[in-house]
Amino acid sequence: MSGKRILLIVSGGIAAYKSLELVRLLRREDVAVRAVMTESAKEFVTPLSLGVLTEDHVYGNMFDLKEESEIGHIQLSREADLIVICPATANMMAKMAAGIAGDLATTILLATDKPVLAVPAMNVRMWHHVATQRNIAQLRADGIHVMEPDSGGMACGEWGKGRLPEPEMVAAEIRQMLASPLAIDSLPTGGALQGKHVLVTAGPTHEPIDPVRYIANRSSGKQGFAIARAAADAGARVTLVSGPVSLPTPRGVTRVDVETAREMAAAVESALPADIAFMVAAVADWRTADEAAQKIKKNGAAPASLSLIENPDILATLGKHAQRPKLLIGFAAETENVGEHAATKLARKGADWIVANDVSGDVMGGDANSVQIVTAQGTESWDRLPKDAVANRLIEKAVHVLAAD
Repeated sequence: MSGKRILLIVSGGIAAYKSLELVRLLRREDVAVRAVMTESAKEFVTPLSLGVLTEDHVYGNMFDLKEESEIGHIQLSREADLIVICPATANMMAKMAAGIAGDLATTILLATDKPVLAVPAMNVRMWHHVATQRNIAQLRADGIHVMEPDSGGMACGEWGKGRLPEPEMVAAEIRQMLASPLAIDSLPTGGALQGKHVLVTAGPTHEPIDPVRYIANRSSGKQGFAIARAAADAGARVTLVSGPVSLPTPRGVTRVDVETAREMAAAVESALPADIAFMVAAVADWRTADEAAQKIKKNGAAPASLSLIENPDILATLGKHAQRPKLLIGFAAETENVGEHAATKLARKGADWIVANDVSGDVMGGDANSVQIVTAQGTESWDRLPKDAVANRLIEKAVHVLAAD
């Protein structure tokens, strides 16, 4: 991070005060930060506060003779390694999606040839509004990296999705973008996977014991759904085979709902051929040998014993399939010796990568993930990131692998 340059655009929302903490975190890592404020942002934090923390002039006036004497908006748009909009309000993202250049901030964004990270913050109803979701889809298709907001209580008194991610999470995403081994100026745009078919499995499977009970793994499906969304944003035709979860289907994704491991295996088989397969689902390893037709009663007797048999191994089956995807990626949820278990699984399953994560904490059901990418060439460890950011990185990596073949 040392020596990198960030152009921080602060737009007008109550979360603008968190931009001050973000600057402090970045400066601690010797990152140079130059700030641009919209007029409405100045209603929440002052240019003086940002200037003290950045140790630089704070820009904001498009028609300032001194600032524009050398075409300042062009210089600002080209000198940074990364442009970060934090917070990115619904209004700001709408202008970005439409290509409006009505002030210094939006003119910079239209004139830049550098990567851009948008960190949304807004009311929950604004976040879920169809117009906002349409704008976000357009921005992602245009190659803008849009973080997922947090869920929780808001200044307006409502609760839900739309809170600005904590500055530490934003700094981690910035760190990942700047430290990526991929060429940051050639990150894939909306058409990077045009003409490709991406197959994704997500969520748990439910293996019935009787009509009201089942065996399952703990999985929210969030990481798999995020990968499906990122693949669709990159232009791919995406088939998402999902176990029982209550998540909305990402825009442009074909979803197949299943319940059991055998149903998931059949759906995966039907979806072939595919160019890339992300086997993210937490498939139950076993099922009962005999599903009871009626609810099993206690009746004061000893607990009933369950006879278990092994479910089909979907990843291993794909690894030796006649229509094996060109890039086959498995996932490993581990509670100990994460890298060792993942390396063993890589060889045993016949996969190209294993994405391993430690689920001993709050990963399952949470909104962030810390993963290791295990390949035949070695192990690559990523910082803890929002699951949406992990998905973007995985798609970027997959694009570059396919392009190199």
